[in-house]
Amino acid sequence: MPQNGRQSDEQDRQNGPGRPTPPQPRMGRGFFGWVLILTLLAMLAMVFHSSMNAGVQLTSWKEFENRYHEGVLVEDSIELRDDRIVAMQTAEGPEGEETLVYLLIKPRLVEHYAQLLGELTNNDYTDTGGPSWWQTLLMGPLFWTLILILIFWFIIARGLRSAGGGGGMLGNFGRSKHKVFMKEQTGVTFANVAGVDEAKDEVDELIQFLKSPKKFTRLGGRIPRGVLLVGPPGTGKTLLAKAIAGEADVPFFTISGSDFVEMFVGVGASRVRDLFKQAKENSPCIIFLDEIDAVGRRRGGGFSSGGHDEREQTLNAILVEMDGFGTEDGIIVIAATNRVDVLDPALTRPGRFDRQVQVPLPDVKGRLAILKVHGRKVKMGPDVDLEKIARGTPMFSGADLAAIINEAAIGATMQDKDFIEHEDLEEARDKVKFGRARKSRTIEEEERVATSFHEAGHAVLQVLTPGADPLHKVTIIPRGEYGGASMTLPEKDRYGYGLRWLKAAMIVACGGRIAEEMKTGDVSSGASSDIAQVTNIARHMILEWGMSERLGFIRYASQDSRESFVPEKDYSPETAKVIDEEIRRLVDEAYVAAEKGLRENWSKVEAVAEALLKHETLTADEVKKLIAGQRLDKPSVSELLAAEAEKTKAPPARAKGDEDEDNLPDAIPHPA
Repeated sequence: MPQNGRQSDEQDRQNGPGRPTPPQPRMGRGFFGWVLILTLLAMLAMVFHSSMNAGVQLTSWKEFENRYHEGVLVEDSIELRDDRIVAMQTAEGPEGEETLVYLLIKPRLVEHYAQLLGELTNNDYTDTGGPSWWQTLLMGPLFWTLILILIFWFIIARGLRSAGGGGGMLGNFGRSKHKVFMKEQTGVTFANVAGVDEAKDEVDELIQFLKSPKKFTRLGGRIPRGVLLVGPPGTGKTLLAKAIAGEADVPFFTISGSDFVEMFVGVGASRVRDLFKQAKENSPCIIFLDEIDAVGRRRGGGFSSGGHDEREQTLNAILVEMDGFGTEDGIIVIAATNRVDVLDPALTRPGRFDRQVQVPLPDVKGRLAILKVHGRKVKMGPDVDLEKIARGTPMFSGADLAAIINEAAIGATMQDKDFIEHEDLEEARDKVKFGRARKSRTIEEEERVATSFHEAGHAVLQVLTPGADPLHKVTIIPRGEYGGASMTLPEKDRYGYGLRWLKAAMIVACGGRIAEEMKTGDVSSGASSDIAQVTNIARHMILEWGMSERLGFIRYASQDSRESFVPEKDYSPETAKVIDEEIRRLVDEAYVAAEKGLRENWSKVEAVAEALLKHETLTADEVKKLIAGQRLDKPSVSELLAAEAEKTKAPPARAKGDEDEDNLPDAIPHPA
């Protein structure tokens, strides 16, 4: 479906009977014991430190000397230590309680203060020679340094003993980060999966095997060890894997490829081993590796940082583990990727991922089924036509269709509707595809005229060009990065492109720039998306599809493995020149044909452009009426806005019989 638009300038889990619970990581009692010991040591140090500094600190020797002369210091209580002079002082008051006072001194001045004390007290003091050895040990920095070293050594040694999943000194880093779900937690069965009937039929064998494995071994057959789900983003690969686990009612181990990789080398391989170890303890089960291309890329390709690559070690561990279990283990590995071309051949060979299941974009029948599945969760109005929405959404994934239903529900809620109407779905589709309508944007009249003729050129050629898809609607309301858009409604899904349809698409894409130039005498950057579309079609026709008589039945496009920064070119410079000439020829032919068609039907282009300026949005039927020379009997946007403003005013009291005096519309139809 070509989209022609004028671009704008701006865990808990429940166990079944007899099914063991996988071991959960927990802290041992020894850990809490060490925490308690360290806490007690810290408290002891704090108590000792506070006891050492208890009492009143004197600021100078002169103050100590004055208190001695005043007779407030208790006799025979004066002590000289390595770092202080200590004495007991009688307190004032009826009870006469004694208080410890001390004067801090520098150890290198002990002899000096000993002389002063001898002169002051006539050598009536006690020289204790400093604190005891155990006090010195507790207060010394060496003791606490040794304590910290022992703590770190204990943690590392405990990690060496408890890292059962590997990882060596990494401890719990080596544990897998997977999540385990049961059917009751996923809540997903095949009833929730639509649009991929062939993929559902292909994986149904896995469900039968998980339910009754002996049925398949009776004739000596072997169920696939691994299934690789391949498809574009949003097509439901993860949903399909959950549905398999839900239908088989077995544990579902899920982990993303990026969860294996850590900053430490060897952690990924350790987590792989831990994952498969827990899966074997809970078999039968399903292991789901999402986005496996994060760790499963082809080894030896592209650029490497050298040494032991963490990603390659993780891949090697996956390869070894998938060879290390048999069908009797009851484990099936399901992986999902949208880049199967970059996976390592050792990963995709039979015996590991034996089967590749394609999960493509849904066709029109599949899109309708997906819309019905998501539509069951919301309230739909009687005018909703899901089949029309399905036809108008080619190349939409299941995630896109779910977003359409959700956006329509939000839009209807914001307008205080009781249910979703068809116009809400139309607006939601355009919002998902192009972005939100920018109705508040102020557009100069000159730019508005250029946009209207640009879109009118697309619309007229879409209707008049043989082989082009039917027109759906055309609008000049800015949406996303587009100033306007001309939308089609294909009659069928295309899995291949014919030459006639490709040329028609190129002609229609050229119509916007030509009509804009014929009206304004100038060109603008609004046709950039059209130019890109025409160029891409022409390049594919020449390089990949062999639609050039000069170049023949040969493919010139390089294989895109995205492993090298330098693209491959398997042809000579002379051939490259011919390729450029042929691409230019196809684009020029389309441009000339579009210009001829617009000149011959210029009056029709003007009629459609003027109607767009007046109404902003036109349906395919309205465009056909204008091309046939008929007039549109509907109010303009300005008239609708004026009528709505009039309705918002408080209406005067009406006399009896005046009910039919006017017939204003109940609401403004959505212009997009």
